[in-house]
Amino acid sequence: MASPFNTPLETGIRSLAILTAIFPQSLDLQYLVFFDYLTVHSGDVEGPESLHAPLPMRSGELTVRRELIERGLFLMMSRGLVHRLPESNGFHYAVTDTASAFLSMLSSRYISKLKERAEWVTETFGESTPEELKVVERQFFQVWSMQFQPFERAGGRRT
Repeated sequence: MASPFNTPLETGIRSLAILTAIFPQSLDLQYLVFFDYLTVHSGDVEGPESLHAPLPMRSGELTVRRELIERGLFLMMSRGLVHRLPESNGFHYAVTDTASAFLSMLSSRYISKLKERAEWVTETFGESTPEELKVVERQFFQVWSMQFQPFERAGGRRT
């Protein structure tokens, strides 16, 4: 049996929840990548409890998430739930008229929490500029890079 995690279906559903929460606005891929991370790990930014476990080095997910999100968006586009809009600065993504109805038919506890987190992320960060989001992102990478630093013992010796 194939794992449902990190599949186009999983990331597509999360993107659909985010785009539904921010409707009528559209988002570019970079915003979606960042908002996806924040939706899954909302506890990292003093939001609601994270959807996924707080694994060490999770901030590194930002570096590999882009392709996964893009594949999920293509799946949602192939099903008529998302469209890609050409903008002067690249492509943006927005939900179609059927997206909200589709999402409302999904009723697991995880989906309910996902929708709540997506609402929280878009309300909290939806008006943020790319520069403001980069500051938050740098904080993740700072924590992530500290996890790779050798442990210093008393007396200044590294282990």
